[in-house]
Amino acid sequence: MVSQLTEQDFIKPVDALGNSTLGQHLRHTLEFFICLENGFEGGVINYDKRAHDKLIETDKFIALSVISKIDEFIKTHRQDKALRLEAAYDLDREEFVTIETNYLRELVYNIEHAVHHMAIMKIGIREAAPYVGLAHNFGIAASTIRYQETLAAR
Repeated sequence: MVSQLTEQDFIKPVDALGNSTLGQHLRHTLEFFICLENGFEGGVINYDKRAHDKLIETDKFIALSVISKIDEFIKTHRQDKALRLEAAYDLDREEFVTIETNYLRELVYNIEHAVHHMAIMKIGIREAAPYVGLAHNFGIAASTIRYQETLAAR
């Protein structure tokens, strides 16, 4: 998807996305994976501490490089590992709660989060970049695809 987008469409505000850009949705999605990678060695993941890196959301070539880096990390980190997740839900102060988790659980969370944002990006692509060819199941959860296949087989 990213490689098919023009640089202009990557950064263009999209009405259907509340004037956010495809690049912003992609950056948001990628930064969750970056947080997982950055916290892996130390054992603490905190998605609230994303960098909000403007370069990822405004330069599709940097975004493609980040995707490759994330892909390499996932391919080389197949074993589970105990982790702690820090999260802050109080809007008045940055007080973190800590939750026991593990690498594979967080990887699954990141994949599901990515699929969710892929569905949102599909809406934006249909409006802003209809020339982009997407797989028919782009942005659809694997469980939904399997369910749809069982319905079609009936």
